[in-house]
Amino acid sequence: MSRWPGPWNMLQRSLFDEPDAAAPPLSPAAARPQPSAPPSTETAAPREALAGEVFRHPRAQREARLDGHLVAYEMRRARRRSIGFVVGPDGLTVSLPRWIGHRELDAALHEKRGWILRKLREQRERAARLQSSRIDWRDGTGLPFLGETVIVVLDPRTAGAVLDAAAEALPGVPSRLLRVGLPHTASGEQIRDAVQGWLQRQARRIFEERVEQFAQRLQVRVRRIALSSAATRWGSANADGSIRLNWRLVHFALPIIDYVVAHELAHLREMNHSPAFWDVVRSVLPEYQASRQALRDGTVPVFD
Repeated sequence: MSRWPGPWNMLQRSLFDEPDAAAPPLSPAAARPQPSAPPSTETAAPREALAGEVFRHPRAQREARLDGHLVAYEMRRARRRSIGFVVGPDGLTVSLPRWIGHRELDAALHEKRGWILRKLREQRERAARLQSSRIDWRDGTGLPFLGETVIVVLDPRTAGAVLDAAAEALPGVPSRLLRVGLPHTASGEQIRDAVQGWLQRQARRIFEERVEQFAQRLQVRVRRIALSSAATRWGSANADGSIRLNWRLVHFALPIIDYVVAHELAHLREMNHSPAFWDVVRSVLPEYQASRQALRDGTVPVFD
């Protein structure tokens, strides 16, 4: 049950086990105004920061000044015992019990300001990377396949799509060509659909090979392998032996694919993320942390 970073948003929760930040639980007595609480950092009326960065949630109702930076955030009242902070692609969302007042909320924001600002900057950087990953679907465009760049070449003489190598390869220059059987007048949507279909076929072939290899090494039985197009998950595993793997993994190098495959197959022995689970992963991939980090840091091309 693994999640991914990419244009479909959010951090990879089960692959990386990074919980949402939460403020310590507050008792109803603590909700009463305290003389020692810091001055309010918020206003209900919008205003722009005089200096520093500005982070504005599209559904923001309130603002906070944190270390000189303006954070306009969405606030939700909920039946819960503590204040919760979630930073997603839209910005900061704060969920708080109905009995918490604005003074206590200001204090919690001030306490968590380092974490909040760090996560907001990470999301902004991620959005910039994703924007740069958008593909211009045309003859000669490039896209990642198994960690290498392949160049799309429209060739109406080709049946379907065929991957080959260029006759001459220069250092640092992509040398693999994906010949797609379309005319040069083909639309971007036609090129995208043809390339995506080829990538999905390659993904199934590669996944089946890797799953068979790691299933033997882990001594688990896989009953079914399915491709996934999930927005936030790299893969999932069910106790009945069914495995789902996101076809977009095919953009990454083979060691990263192997990590996700081993991760999901390990769940057939340990349906959790306990130390015993990671011992299972480590038994077949002793250096899995490097691939795990590469998956966390990586981006995939945007196909729209």
